[in-house]
Order: sequence, then C-alpha cells, then structure tokens
Amino acid sequence: MVIASFLWSLAGVFTRHLEQARGWEVTFWRSLFALIFMLGVLVWMRRAQGARGAWLAVRETGWAGVVSGAMWATMFTCFMLALTRTTTANTLIVNSLSPLFAAALAWLVLKQPIARRTWLAIFIAIAGMGWMFQAGIAADKAALAGTLIAFGVPVASAINVVTLKRVGHAVDLVPAVLLGALFSMALALPFAVPLQASAHDVAILGFLGFFQLGLPCMLMVRASRHLSAPELSLLTLLEVIQGPLWSWLFAGEAIAAATLNGGVLVLAALVLNEAAALRRRAGPPGQCNAAPPSAASPRAAGNG
Repeated sequence: MVIASFLWSLAGVFTRHLEQARGWEVTFWRSLFALIFMLGVLVWMRRAQGARGAWLAVRETGWAGVVSGAMWATMFTCFMLALTRTTTANTLIVNSLSPLFAAALAWLVLKQPIARRTWLAIFIAIAGMGWMFQAGIAADKAALAGTLIAFGVPVASAINVVTLKRVGHAVDLVPAVLLGALFSMALALPFAVPLQASAHDVAILGFLGFFQLGLPCMLMVRASRHLSAPELSLLTLLEVIQGPLWSWLFAGEAIAAATLNGGVLVLAALVLNEAAALRRRAGPPGQCNAAPPSAASPRAAGNG
C-alpha cells in the first residue's frame, strides 16, 4: 500500500514535464494505457478461459459494475483535468476528502450514523478548504477551475462506495477499473482531437497509465485483503504529502501559503478521524471489537 501511494503521487511531477499534450488529451492517453494494462491483467487472471476470460469477467459485474466503472471514469477524468489546471497540492488535498464525502453520503442515503469525531473532521476539513479558497485560489481563475473540477473525484468515489453498499453486490475491482478506463478514454477522445502529443508525451502518459494508475490499483486490491479501511485511508494520505513534494523538487512547483495552511487543517482532520477509527476498531486489550467498518472508503483506487 505504501508503494501504491508512492506511485499515485508521481502524477503531478510527470504531468509537469509534458511538452504538448494538455487537458483532455492527457486524460485520453493515460486512460488508453490504463485500459491496456487492465486488459492484460484480466487476460492473465482468466487465462484458463482463454481470450474470452476478460469479456466474461466484465460481463459478470452486471449493471453495478457499469455504475462503478462510470464513477472510476469520472475520477480518472476529473483528476487529470484538475492536475493540468491547478497545482498538484490543490488537486491532491481535494482528492483526500473522499472518506469524509463517503461518510456524509452514506448518512444521507443509507441512514448510517456518523460518529461525532467524523462530524468534527468534516467541519475542520471544510474550514481548511475555505482557507485555501479565500486566501489564494479564488484570485486565480485557472486554479479555481482546476480545484473545483478536482471535487469530482471525492464525489464520484463516495457515490461508488455507497452504490455498492446499497445494492449489496461485491463488484470485482479489476473489471470495474477496466470499464472506468474505457469510459474515460471514450469521453475524452472527442475533446482531445486533433491529438498533438509528441512521442515524449506519449511515453510519459504510457508510464502513468501503466505504473501510476494500473499497477497501484492492483496493489491496493491486494492490500485491501489485509488492511482495515482506516489503515488504508491513512496510508493513502502519503500521496498527499509526497505528490506536492515531488512537484516542488523536480518541477519547481511552489506550494502557496494558503494551500499549505489549509491543507494542514484538512490532513489533520483526516488523520485524527482515521486514527480514532483504528483505536475504536482495536478496542481495549483483550476485548474483541465487533463494530462494523466505517462507511468511508479509503479511496476509490487512487486518485484516479
């Protein structure tokens, strides 16, 4: 899971080194290569069934898999569009709100109660985002647009989690991610033509599709079998710390004071909420805690 967070964090710095590809074209190429990666994984996983195995895996997900795939596509698309319009820090801080959005939506739709610590975390996170907007982002129209687009990631993540919980259907993550890449690629293509990416850009976006999106999704699937939701949430926050750091060190992207101060509030709220969830899950020594896991998802496969 630590490796997955590291790979997710590379999106910002690699995107800053693109020569010609922008916005929708970046989304198209990354989704295309992620699709190729996921298709290869499905074929390998279903190799006993031959070439039909991948198609059968996708078909078995049913309508819930299509809904999940649509949410993955929203996350993939919004993430890259935001990253090409605003800073890495702004994008990742907004993305990190996914667990809180999922908890709030589960409260509205599934009537699941929200713990007081989570309500507190939500209000602190809102204050942190308000600080970022009021003190810095609102003055920059491009950064404002990118940051608002980034909100599509936690919203889609929350809808994805709550939909799967509501229908009670365990959709295999791999086919859903493949559908997400397919939908994202199809959505981006009409806005991306004429394609202008250089060979240098295609190589970077190929790397991102394979190793920044496809591979960490696979690692998260493996890790989710052994880690609780709060543990996954805390480990995915490593991306929010590392991403802006790489962009600063290797692309010269500075972090605005307002982003830093507001981001600290958001991250503090998330860390305290998830740490409290871990303590509650563990319970006192010698006691078995049978409380159900939090409705908040750690992340719907990474930043998209």
